[in-house]
Amino acid sequence: MKSRIFFTSAYQDIQQATLHLLNSQQSFLSPGTLHSTRAAGDAIERIISDSFDTILGNWSSEYSAAFARRAMADLAFKDVDGFYYVVDVKTHRSDTWMLELCDVLMEFYPREISKITMRIDHFEKVRAFWLAKPDD
Repeated sequence: MKSRIFFTSAYQDIQQATLHLLNSQQSFLSPGTLHSTRAAGDAIERIISDSFDTILGNWSSEYSAAFARRAMADLAFKDVDGFYYVVDVKTHRSDTWMLELCDVLMEFYPREISKITMRIDHFEKVRAFWLAKPDD
């Protein structure tokens, strides 16, 4: 049996419910924590955790934040079909250093791969030349 959450459009409904919940929050960061990615992640995790049963709707048969903590996850639940899910809440900021690094590396590596490909071609020709040379 496959997970009906992921093999139907149910995951999209859960995604939209999560997005609606987060967007409906008036303010969940103080001016002192506004620029802290960790504080934002912790606040978002708390908001989702507090309303997770509502987000899941009829899909949840059992939800326990306590068990998830022991499993090193943020949330855990069992769906109505008996499938057990462990959820790790992840957040990112669009202006973080890591995204800039990814952009730089996405430009860097294709150029380097191109150079390596040209070097491989060159040495294949050199090898072919030496293999074709008669032994004296």
